[in-house]
Amino acid sequence: MKNKKLNTYLTIFLGFQIVFVQFISSYPNIIERYYSSGIYPYLSAFLRVLFGWIPFSIGDLILAVLLLFFLRFLIRLIKRKFRGFMPNLLQLTAVFSIIYWCFYLFWGFNYFREPLAKNLGFKTSKYTTTQLYTVTKEIIFKLNSLQSQITKNDTIQVQMPYNQKEIYTKSLDGYTILAKTYPQLKYQYPSIKSSLMSLIQTYNGTSGYLNPLTGEAQVNDRIPKTGYPATTCHEMAHQIGFAAENEANFIGFLATISNDDVYFKYSGYRMAFGYAISELRKRDKKKSKSLWKTVHKGIVKDYRSSSLFWKQYQNPIEPLIKKGYSSYLKVNKQTKGIQSYNYVVDLLINHFEND
Repeated sequence: MKNKKLNTYLTIFLGFQIVFVQFISSYPNIIERYYSSGIYPYLSAFLRVLFGWIPFSIGDLILAVLLLFFLRFLIRLIKRKFRGFMPNLLQLTAVFSIIYWCFYLFWGFNYFREPLAKNLGFKTSKYTTTQLYTVTKEIIFKLNSLQSQITKNDTIQVQMPYNQKEIYTKSLDGYTILAKTYPQLKYQYPSIKSSLMSLIQTYNGTSGYLNPLTGEAQVNDRIPKTGYPATTCHEMAHQIGFAAENEANFIGFLATISNDDVYFKYSGYRMAFGYAISELRKRDKKKSKSLWKTVHKGIVKDYRSSSLFWKQYQNPIEPLIKKGYSSYLKVNKQTKGIQSYNYVVDLLINHFEND
């Protein structure tokens, strides 16, 4: 009886939570002041200290337990031919109510904070194709220079010399240097781990994720290594409270190019080039093709290798998962869904034009 009452209260509480989240999401200044720059830094630091020292992903284990709980719920319903459906449904919504509250309290409110451009003092505006072309050309120059510096031959593909743990450690160096320019991007108490579900993530087409319940940055340890530093720094950006994907991309870019390590710089400019050339192709295919001809052959090999890697894991379920994730982003004020990642180009153009 007590459990039934508790489940009922938690279910009712879920309704209040949904209304509150929708209400507060319209007040980014309040979120920024009292949550993102207020209690969140302490909450996230606590979670990273609590779980960061553990060598494996606690978050992945929690997700596995929740999935097993849900499967058990379905199997029991089917076996009982849906008898007692309402009490079981009440129990399920009660669990979801707790998860929903933890999600937003531990991290999710960051989706509604003020834009990163305002936080960093940038002035963004709609960019022209000419601006995009110029910046993409500059990124190619940087990328070509780094590739030549590493390989001494413009036809040789860059090979990352570090393993995953070394990349996690070196990623901290970039953030330490970056914080000298932008103190608000300071990163402390590392909790960066290879995901126990890396194979599943690969089939899903994802490179990493932040577990909001544990504050752990989870990186898919199967992805091509030249993109690994940028992905790691992207997930670290989520940890310090920047939930929007384009903003995490930009902070990840800044953290990698701020790093003294040439392989990290290459990874950062490699990511920037990928987004910039993709946007240019949408606007002007002719200009996009002309710029591709200026990219070193070793870099082209790197992109082809990465493309082949992802192609071998393509499956019919992946588009459905991406569609679901896109809907999730839209619910959390990222109106373009999964295309939100591409909005990093606005920030990149501002960076290069004011650097």
